[in-house]
Amino acid sequence: MDYALNVVSKAISPNNTLPVLNNILIRAEGNQVFFSATNLEIAISCHVDADIKAEGKTTVPAKLITSYVALLTDEQLELHSGASNVLEINSTTSNTKINCISAEEFPLIPKVDKDIEFMLNVDDLGKAINETVFAASMNASRPVLTGVYFASMENGVKLVATDSYRLAESKIDLGNSFNADFKCVVPGRTLMELGKILMKAEAKGIKINISNNQILFSVDGVELISRLIDGQFPDYNKIISNESKTVFKVKVEDISLVVKRVSLFARENNNSVKLNVEGDGKLLVKSEETKVGEEKGEVLIESTGENNSIALNAQYLLDVLSYIGDDKVEIKLNDRTSPAHIKPVDRDNYLYIIMPLKVS
Repeated sequence: MDYALNVVSKAISPNNTLPVLNNILIRAEGNQVFFSATNLEIAISCHVDADIKAEGKTTVPAKLITSYVALLTDEQLELHSGASNVLEINSTTSNTKINCISAEEFPLIPKVDKDIEFMLNVDDLGKAINETVFAASMNASRPVLTGVYFASMENGVKLVATDSYRLAESKIDLGNSFNADFKCVVPGRTLMELGKILMKAEAKGIKINISNNQILFSVDGVELISRLIDGQFPDYNKIISNESKTVFKVKVEDISLVVKRVSLFARENNNSVKLNVEGDGKLLVKSEETKVGEEKGEVLIESTGENNSIALNAQYLLDVLSYIGDDKVEIKLNDRTSPAHIKPVDRDNYLYIIMPLKVS
């Protein structure tokens, strides 16, 4: 029960104006208890097996019941709700009553038409979410950029996120057996919450259903339903280029440490750090002189092509180095006005692009 309450409470927004949306719907039916919560954009449901003596339903304040149950040591609890909208919770050492709101006031959890249905590996999807969702925009003025483009491709699916300054694309190869055809934009928050669920999932596979305006993820008895974002995702392929004058490989740990140091001095200058690829197998990372000072650091690299330089947002670079999970990356540069392309050295299913910053 503790797990179910924590999972579904992730769907509750902190600024709900409708009181019942701060509650979790508890419904006893058959031999299971169903827990549901929604903010009208996403809904999460979870069920647990139970010995049901009488069927019924009510809604209980999410924060209160989640905190209360977490403090109980009993493995078994007895729940009872009558006509007075009060939920009684009894254990061997405690008895409590919680005031509820009628289940009749709780919005209906939508049903997703199963127009498209397929399975993905839990670990593969979790990794793809982790590698992309951080690049989605936080600015609601362009709603489509706050989501992640989720689409079929030949023999698999891809997830793409961009805030127009950087872009992350992760591909999941499913082999010749995959023949679904779809494209949609899933809210970034939906995938963030799904990622948390997948981290604790014991199942190997997750079922996905897509209709015209909704998507359903089902794993380990948990169902997450979300609306889809209406709008056309940008045609990002035009910024992906195979042209490069300089290619270098570098250890993630090495470049991360240097960029973190340099970024301390770059905060007053649009977070801009300059990368200079030099011909002696070194990458020079530096900041411009600011009020707090300046910093230069060197990293050993394996490079081919010309000496080159580019100015990038330090945080955008650190983000990918943090989320990518690989030991070594390959970075391609063309010129100082073209985006930098970053990918893992040992796999071809991920690409990260950062637009350059202008330097005087």
